[in-house]
Parts: sequence; structure tokens; C-alpha cells
Amino acid sequence: MPFLKKQRTARQKMTLAGLKPGERGIVTGIALSGIGKQRLVDMGITPGIMIAVQKIAPLGDPIKLSLRGYELSIRKSAAAGILVAKQEKGRRM
Repeated sequence: MPFLKKQRTARQKMTLAGLKPGERGIVTGIALSGIGKQRLVDMGITPGIMIAVQKIAPLGDPIKLSLRGYELSIRKSAAAGILVAKQEKGRRM
């Protein structure tokens, strides 16, 4: 039964673009390189921070995020390069 316990406690890994409004995750990495990665880091998106998806535009682009006490909108293509571990509802860090 140890396998079942691990399965329940494991966080679901995905990209930020896969989160829905109201969901949140912890950044585990950035799969972009060059200037794209540097811009995200300059905006405060670094491994270990909590990001919450606030809204998604009707056509899916841009995505409004909440992180580090401020709100930020980014393109869906940039969000697809941000790796996150999805947090369960009600669980805080």
C-alpha cells in the first residue's frame, strides 16, 4: 500500500497554461531560454513562488496572475513555458 499513499500526496506537475481560474501552483522551473526566460525572472516568476490564476481572457490570451503581492498578465505562450506543481484547494504553504 505505500504506492497508493505516494500517489495521493504527490503534486500534479504541469504548465501554468494548464491551470484554470482560481487554481494555483508553485513554480518548479522555466522551460524557456534567452530573453523570454529573463523577462519572466525580471517580473518575479522564479522557482519556489506561489502563482494563482485570476482570470483568462475569453479567447484564452492573456492570462491574469497573482504573485508576490501583485497582479501580472502574460501571454499564454509564455505561461506554457512555466512549469508548476498544482496545489490542492485549501492547502497553504
